[in-house]
Amino acid sequence: MTAGDRGVVFPLDDGRRSTSATGRGVVADALRPVDPVGAAAAQRETNWRSGYLTHFRRLVEAGLPSYADARSIAEAGLASVHERMRWSPDGTDDQPLTAAVGGSAGAPTGLVGTEVHTGEGEPDTALTIPYRGTRLAGDDLRRRLEAWVDDGVVEPSLRDAVTAVLENPEWLRLDGRTVVVLGAAAEMGPLRSLLRWGATVAAVDLPRPDLWTRLLADTRGLAGRLLVPARAGHGDLAERAGLDLLHDLPVATAWVTGLEDHLVLGNYVYADGATNVRVSTAVDALTRAVTTTRSDTALSFLATPTDVFAVPPDAVAAATEAYASRRTSKVLRVPLRTLSGGRLLRRNYVPGEDPGLNDSVVLQQGPNYLLAKRIQRWRATAARASGTTVSFKVAPPTRTRSVVKNRALAAAYSGAHRFGVEVFEPGTANTLMAALLVHDLVARPAAQDHPWQDEAFAAAHGGLWRSAYDPRSALGLAALLGAASAR
Repeated sequence: MTAGDRGVVFPLDDGRRSTSATGRGVVADALRPVDPVGAAAAQRETNWRSGYLTHFRRLVEAGLPSYADARSIAEAGLASVHERMRWSPDGTDDQPLTAAVGGSAGAPTGLVGTEVHTGEGEPDTALTIPYRGTRLAGDDLRRRLEAWVDDGVVEPSLRDAVTAVLENPEWLRLDGRTVVVLGAAAEMGPLRSLLRWGATVAAVDLPRPDLWTRLLADTRGLAGRLLVPARAGHGDLAERAGLDLLHDLPVATAWVTGLEDHLVLGNYVYADGATNVRVSTAVDALTRAVTTTRSDTALSFLATPTDVFAVPPDAVAAATEAYASRRTSKVLRVPLRTLSGGRLLRRNYVPGEDPGLNDSVVLQQGPNYLLAKRIQRWRATAARASGTTVSFKVAPPTRTRSVVKNRALAAAYSGAHRFGVEVFEPGTANTLMAALLVHDLVARPAAQDHPWQDEAFAAAHGGLWRSAYDPRSALGLAALLGAASAR
């Protein structure tokens, strides 16, 4: 028996746990209420690992006609995930997922306690963001925000949101809230920024002593309160800390539900391959259980920029203008497109689209990655529609460890600047995203008329939405140029 056979698991299909059959079925179920033809096409897909993109794109397209359509897709997709995925505590008995977070699992055994660590530092009383070897504050930060907007790296609403936080530094402490960071050690997570600002953070990550040794050492000098789930005992906290969401889901759910103050439940988890779907499912099960008990809980998500998004018409116009004005590329793109059969340097959009559809999916990341991220998008849409406060932000392309270990993607990121895309360092990206979280929790911006507009609000796509070229049609060239410059 392997770890993949225990905890939150894929359902059995002809005696094996098939990720493709599950992904195909979930996408078909999500489409069925509004697009039965698209649902049938997804269900008939014979090669899911290479043919998945069309169907994930259709999930966005089919939701565009109305808010109700987008909400129906989200709720049907979530229902399918919860119906299909299973809970197998010992690897021999598959149970419904609700058994992990509901009464059928019984009271969790070995329930952890909470260790509270108050930081030794003084809280930062002004917003600063690290950028290229310095920390931007005040007017320097305002100028950088303006430059990002002018360069098409972020949406203008991001500049406005971060400026509001800059002008209201008292927001940074998030008084009266406990921010639960699921995936506390994640490079893109807000844990360190929130603690630097003096907030209260509940940290959930794997029970790995090396992970907790680093995390505790890194945060000791910060100002906020750190709440750590830990088994009873008097030994080193790093040896007792942590929860495995895949296998400790009942305990994790009970621990989070019992925390004090108004909760903010932040999903920053990541894993490789099929495990990413399993852990995203576990987090969603926990989220549904906690919000049912604690209805005032707010939710936070970071979206990957390498997905399919509807984008505002001014982004389409900017990309169209960039395509028309790139003089150097005009000389190259015709022969390149001819030699490549039209695959290279395609337009990003049909001029005049409203909204446009940006497809920045990196095919090497695969259908499991996209399904894991889609579960989070669906939960954001469904929760917001039910009145929950939701912070959902498109994060910029970032040089995280999970990216740079993929040689092809790392090379593409190295050459991306040649196509108007800025790739961020982790410290810049995670601080910027933490500031946006503060804005959404305190300023409470009004919901938009359609979920795609909520997703586009304050997006930091790095330039992918406003680039002259369809991102995937330029990715190969970016990788070649990046690899060459690295040598």
